[in-house]
Amino acid sequence: MNVYDGWRIVAMLDARGMTRTEDVSDADIIILNTCAVRAKATDKVYSALGRIRLVKKPNALMGIVGCVARESGADAFKRVPDLNFVLGPQSYHKLPEILNDPNTRLFNIELSGLEKFDEMPQMEKSPLVTYVPIQEGCNHCCTYCIVPYTRGREISRSFVDCIRDVEQAAKNGAVEICFLGQNVNGYKYTDENGKTYRLSDLIRTAAKIDTVKRIRFTSSYPTEMTDDLIDMFATEPKLLPFLNMPIQSGSPNVLKRMNRPYDLNQYMDIVRKLKLARNDIQISSDFIVGFPGETDDDFEQTLQIARTIKYINSYSFKYSPRPHTAAAIMPDQIPENIKSKRLAILDAELNEIQRAFNESCVDKTLTCLCEGPDKTGRHLVYRTPYMQQCIVARPDGEPKQLCDIVITAANKASLRGKIAD
Repeated sequence: MNVYDGWRIVAMLDARGMTRTEDVSDADIIILNTCAVRAKATDKVYSALGRIRLVKKPNALMGIVGCVARESGADAFKRVPDLNFVLGPQSYHKLPEILNDPNTRLFNIELSGLEKFDEMPQMEKSPLVTYVPIQEGCNHCCTYCIVPYTRGREISRSFVDCIRDVEQAAKNGAVEICFLGQNVNGYKYTDENGKTYRLSDLIRTAAKIDTVKRIRFTSSYPTEMTDDLIDMFATEPKLLPFLNMPIQSGSPNVLKRMNRPYDLNQYMDIVRKLKLARNDIQISSDFIVGFPGETDDDFEQTLQIARTIKYINSYSFKYSPRPHTAAAIMPDQIPENIKSKRLAILDAELNEIQRAFNESCVDKTLTCLCEGPDKTGRHLVYRTPYMQQCIVARPDGEPKQLCDIVITAANKASLRGKIAD
């Protein structure tokens, strides 16, 4: 979501005749687009602002947008007096106000619904992989999560607007569409005629566009993985056989304290349905270790679910208390050293599972999307249907956007391959 927001901010400033610079000391406007999911991310924002204020031009405008702006509010100005603007994740379309009058100190962290999507200009060029937000916010209110505070309650964009963005992206060069939302599979929009649209309808309609070759979505909530959406994996070949469906913990006790209203049997049943729909589908997950009250037995159950599902790519983190969340004031907070130890154990387990899957791909031929050259320029970086990075020797001539790649080697982090004859 932040990557998408960053694209739109850049497009807005480009339209006003501005150009990007990699040199902070040369910039006329400096914007930190921020995430507040974990405390470490927030800390990094203020550390970066401290460094930037020492090297920026005296008259350069500096500000923060996104979730840290919403989390910090007016206190951001107290922490960094040099700030010129603080704009929440649904307010960054107001940046032109401060560009029109640089003396203005702009502050807006209101949750104003979908206004930004209406006010931002259309993208004139789209990346090969284009993100299309279809909803914002979340109604699940997990006890550890700040999203309902920073992004607001769940709200879905109109079906027509979402498809318009897909069509525009395809016209501008997109080959892969990734539907985005904090609770993307909770998408539900009812039009003025009473017709209700779900994520499956968006996928089905987007797949009819010839130049769209790959479709995926993130991030999914388990109980919103409805049968109509599961069926799409069986019937729509453009939908990639890869799904991020966070479980967060393998312990029923921890899931209850997290306010994640599903049990392991429900979760496993969804996985079984997905594999029946498409036998080559693979799952990734998110994990939180060291949640308040997590026992050694709770943690062992998390290890067990990871071994059972065999997640091919996962994001795991130490629990981080966030303001405005119920878990931050729960008793039995886990000491940092125990959290770190458990995270290291889980990461080692997940890394071995990922390595084993990557190695199982050797000698297979996968249709991959070219992301461009690597840093050396001697190789091309491709992305497999499972979001693995595959490095290929650069051929003579212009590389194809989509190409069959024979996988020749693998490690934990990436694959090596050659273009199929």
